[in-house]
Amino acid sequence: MVDFVQLQHVMKERLERDRAIRIIDAEGATLEEAVAEAATLLNLPIRRIEYEVTIRGFSGFLGTGTKNWKIKAYERVTAETIEEEREAAAEAAAEAAKAELDEDGGASVQLRYDGAYLKVTPPAGRGKKINPPAVNQLIASRGISDYDKEKVEDVIREEAALYVRIGDFQHIAANDSMISVDITADEMKASITVTPPGNGGCDIPIETCLSFLRNNRVVFGIDEKALSDFTDRPSYKEPAQIAAGIRPADGRDSYIQYNFETDQTRVRLREGSNGRVDFKDLNIIQNVVEGQPLAVKIPAEDGTVGRTVTGKVIPAKNGRDMALPLGKNVHVGDDGVTIIADMNGQVILNGGKINVEPVYTIQGDVNIKTGNVIFLGAVVITGNVEDGYSVKAAGNIEVHGTVEKAELDAEGDIIVNQGIKGSSTGLIRSGRSIWARFIENAHVESGNMVMVSDGIINSQVDAFKGIICQGKKASIVGGRLRATEEINAKSIGSPTSGTETICEVGFDPKSKEQLETLEAQQADAEKELEEVQLNIQTLINIKKQRKSLPEDKEAYLNELMDKRQLLTEDLKKNKGEIEEIQNFLNTLKARGRVSASSKVYPGVKILIRDAKEDVRNEYRAVTFILEDGLVRVTKYEEPDEESKKGPDGYITN
Repeated sequence: MVDFVQLQHVMKERLERDRAIRIIDAEGATLEEAVAEAATLLNLPIRRIEYEVTIRGFSGFLGTGTKNWKIKAYERVTAETIEEEREAAAEAAAEAAKAELDEDGGASVQLRYDGAYLKVTPPAGRGKKINPPAVNQLIASRGISDYDKEKVEDVIREEAALYVRIGDFQHIAANDSMISVDITADEMKASITVTPPGNGGCDIPIETCLSFLRNNRVVFGIDEKALSDFTDRPSYKEPAQIAAGIRPADGRDSYIQYNFETDQTRVRLREGSNGRVDFKDLNIIQNVVEGQPLAVKIPAEDGTVGRTVTGKVIPAKNGRDMALPLGKNVHVGDDGVTIIADMNGQVILNGGKINVEPVYTIQGDVNIKTGNVIFLGAVVITGNVEDGYSVKAAGNIEVHGTVEKAELDAEGDIIVNQGIKGSSTGLIRSGRSIWARFIENAHVESGNMVMVSDGIINSQVDAFKGIICQGKKASIVGGRLRATEEINAKSIGSPTSGTETICEVGFDPKSKEQLETLEAQQADAEKELEEVQLNIQTLINIKKQRKSLPEDKEAYLNELMDKRQLLTEDLKKNKGEIEEIQNFLNTLKARGRVSASSKVYPGVKILIRDAKEDVRNEYRAVTFILEDGLVRVTKYEEPDEESKKGPDGYITN
């Protein structure tokens, strides 16, 4: 019979075996193709695929040196699949348990020194009861004739599974059953061998067996159920194991339970809310925040001593302790076993030590190999940021190459050693300053300064403080540039280009943009409120004339009145926000100036606060300022030296 625990073990082994069979190898020219092939081979949707990259692909150079991506893929084990497996195992176990319970009732007869004894056991499950003739036949087979038939009937009826004396027999001591015990050399097992009783010989009851075992040094690990079953249904002249020792179990060594993925090369694709997987989001970087638990040391366990069947103690080794793998920027918590991050950054396991790195360095380009980058620290990219990829950092972002049609978002500075080619869709956003060689067809937002050495072409550039474009080719051609304090370049506009160049200063670009949005919303809401008021008045006039309105018109009137109340509240809220932004803009002390050390070409539009000037003549070495509510032209003013300095002394020219 298979018990419940054994069945669980069998089911577990079978599930693990089945799962192992579903691991397949797949490859493709790109990671997406490899994953798609794996999904086809496994006949599963991509969202159910878990995989590990075994060989990273390479697109080659000029058509040579290409290498396919290779992965090992298998079905992702989810909470749902685990629950399904558990339910299947539970059902199988329940069926096995039912089968195990179906057992017929039985009877045993023992001849003891003081008389004949009978035990009747009840059936289990759907088993059948033992019938009286079978019991009488069993009694007769043992040569018992002088017994109490009424007592036998009582024993059969009660099925108490206890031995009850039913009569006497003619005892012949020479024919008694004999018992011997055998202990293995390592004293871990003990077996008994019993000879059958002869005519009139006594059986060996369980109490006698236990006494015999103790007298022969078997004092530990005795399986009393097995011994009881044996005495009820003995197997003569064959060894029967009835005792087993416990082998010692060495204690488990302490180990580290990591709260992060220790395999730094493993790709972790995620399914979006639309059910699709974005293959640009590889999630290779594991960001952590200051104070976050990174790992826990699970203490070593003491060993469990063993015991032989003769009672000897077998010593066991206790588990060994290990030192905490403390690396850089981590510390041990108050509990003495938890490793905690000291700062925001990337957690990595290097040389067996847990480290939090404040700087994430990408050797090469941001592309399909790296995926999109999100990091709670500074990011350094030794190559380029290719089209369609994004880099987001809580610190600085430094790109040694070029930023193409991509997205950069940093709470700190952004430094692009070459330039930004946005192709009209790139977005560069910085909490502090932005430094670049050139900006072309891009949207740039800076919380402080934008510093460019070569030029800005056809771009939208917003800076809270200033836009400085200084160098041998430092020109601003086309686009819309907005700054609170100043815009300064070698030349502004172009003598040949028909592209409009707009320079706006004297206000915070973000606040003004928000103000324009709110004012547009206010105008739309006022117009809608006017229409609602007109409709309400029309329905009220009809109601006065007719004394009442149809049910649908009355409901519509109530709906309009509710809408009027909501619009009125929204207008009041918008008005308060507009006034707040206007007050902020009015408190700005920046006088605002637009300067060109070489030339300003006709066609350039200059806006300083609320004053506007369309440049119709070519100017040389001038600065436009606001004076008496009008835009005036004065002698060229150099930008402040402090505004030209960047991170680590980096200067635009």
